[in-house]
Parts: sequence; C-alpha cells; structure tokens
Amino acid sequence: MDTLSHALWGMGLFGYRRYRWMAFLVGALPDLLAFGVLFLVRLADGSLSVGKPDLASIPAWTFAVYDVTHSWVVAGAVIVLVWRLNREVGFVLLAWPMHILLDVPFHSADFFPTKMFWPLTDFHIDGIPWSSPLIWFPNLAGLLILYGYRWRRGTKRRHPGGE
Repeated sequence: MDTLSHALWGMGLFGYRRYRWMAFLVGALPDLLAFGVLFLVRLADGSLSVGKPDLASIPAWTFAVYDVTHSWVVAGAVIVLVWRLNREVGFVLLAWPMHILLDVPFHSADFFPTKMFWPLTDFHIDGIPWSSPLIWFPNLAGLLILYGYRWRRGTKRRHPGGE
C-alpha cells in the first residue's frame, strides 16, 4: 500500500485526542524508515529516478530495514514495552501492526513481500499489488468512509441534538 494511505489509516483508526499526528507518522513509519532513507540517499548522490526501481539497484540494507519494520514480531515487542510505560502511546503504536496488516495481502512476492513473522520465518503471501485498481479504489473508498464516519461522529459530539 502507498505510504500516504498507511499514514491516513493510522491516523483515522488510532489518532485519537492529542496523538493524531503521531498516529499519522507511525502509520507511515515502516515505509519511511525503509524507503524514505533510500530516497534521501539517492537524492544526495544524484541517482534518484522516477518509477519502480529495478530490485538489483536497491541496497541490501533497504531489504533488511523493510523486514524489521514490517514484522509483527518486532512491532509487538516494541508495543508491549511502550504500553507498559504509557497506554495511550501504546494504543497509537497499533498503527504500526495495522500498516503491516495492510501490506500482507497487497504486496506481491516479486516486490518487497511482507515477511510478517520475521525473524521467526520468512513466510509471506503473494498478494495483489496495491497499485492495482482492484485494490486502489476500494482503499480510497475505505478511507473516505472512515474519515466521513469520524467527521460525522465529531460533529454530533460538538452539536448534540442537532446537525
């Protein structure tokens, strides 16, 4: 799934009260750590190009960071630790495993398959790429429904008994 959608799902589902923007960031963070750093490196060295890159041109560290940041095992361990310190922040961090949940069926085995139980296993699902219209349009519709619901619910709280 695209990084912006991950961020919006994170904020829409786990961004309550004062942690809205933290949930937005956490929803995108797994991709930002893997691909954002690569983007900055390529921007700095002048090798940035547009479009889907050839897998052979992607450094091994990008795959390693992707595996770490897209693992329920790693996310779960971090969330348990944070939850013990601060439950509200722990709740916001649930945007991380939600990110992984969305990637599992929407990454093909050909391009960054999501090894959800890494480092225990390299098991992954050969999913439908998120760029497919079969996925992209329902994702957009789901986000519109989620934010419409959140907006309507917030309006009712601010104006009880009327619209």
